[in-house]
Amino acid sequence: MIEVDPNVLERPEDEDYNSAGYDTSTASLSSSVHQYLFENGRRYHAYYGPDKYLLPTDEKEQDRLDLNHELMRLLWDDRLHECPLDEPHRILDIGTGTGIWAIDMADQYPKAEVIGTDLSPIQPDWVPANCRFEVDDAMLEWTFKNESFDFVHARNISSGVSNWDHLVSEMMRCTIPGGYVELCEYSVTVTSDDGTMKSDNGMKIYMDYLREAMMKMGRPAPELESMKKLLEKAGFEDVHALEAKEPVGPWPKYARQKRIGAMSLLNCETGFESYGMAAFTRVLGMEVEKASAICEAAYAASRNKNYHVYFKHYRVYGKKPKGAGVSNA
Repeated sequence: MIEVDPNVLERPEDEDYNSAGYDTSTASLSSSVHQYLFENGRRYHAYYGPDKYLLPTDEKEQDRLDLNHELMRLLWDDRLHECPLDEPHRILDIGTGTGIWAIDMADQYPKAEVIGTDLSPIQPDWVPANCRFEVDDAMLEWTFKNESFDFVHARNISSGVSNWDHLVSEMMRCTIPGGYVELCEYSVTVTSDDGTMKSDNGMKIYMDYLREAMMKMGRPAPELESMKKLLEKAGFEDVHALEAKEPVGPWPKYARQKRIGAMSLLNCETGFESYGMAAFTRVLGMEVEKASAICEAAYAASRNKNYHVYFKHYRVYGKKPKGAGVSNA
């Protein structure tokens, strides 16, 4: 259980973190493939179809993705992965986004070739010599050769995955025997251990709608046990599952968790809109005004120091058996 900072508990009549001595402003926390759809003031992917990926791809979202990467590094004690890699030669990152994880991996493993794939070409041009990016749809048949990667990684791609069995099967096919696959996702729920989140909490209402939209699209929110079973069903061995908590806001007692919470709050500033607007309007058929109000209410709730809530993050990894060939994938 995450302990609450006593300063946050003082003056419950005040909701803003400023009353507890914390400044949570942004300043303080500081060709055809280029086809896009512009909607509600944001830019979305369109090349592989407008419903392939419902989050924006514009500069505002790219900044959030880079912030989220730093948040994940802090959350997981600066570990870019959990599986035990030993001088990998080739690494694949599915749904690479801005490519920041792939770039960091290329720096950490300078002898490895790191490839990142994504629906949209939003990655930088200046990257390490051992890192490159490709535009591809992971829901289609992969063009990579059998048994060509020591490590295949995917993080926060569940909202775009319509067939997990296909995805994991391709991961198995493209991983060398003895190589690893790692899935990293977050639970589309918000949790509180001390009863400070009620049924009318803006974040809870938002997450309920988001889960409904994902279910309607045939992309149910991932859970730790279901992710573990995915890898086991595909034939991976030594499957491990880990969980970490991301407090929303600097309400925890201890410094590291407080820092995570502060970064989470900054992430929420655009995150609720990024995940929610297209899902609520396109999938659930909401009017723009209602969808926007739900996003705004969720963000307002995240800034209320009296709500001590957190998100759960999962990392699940497994090894391809050394005796497994392509026919076993």
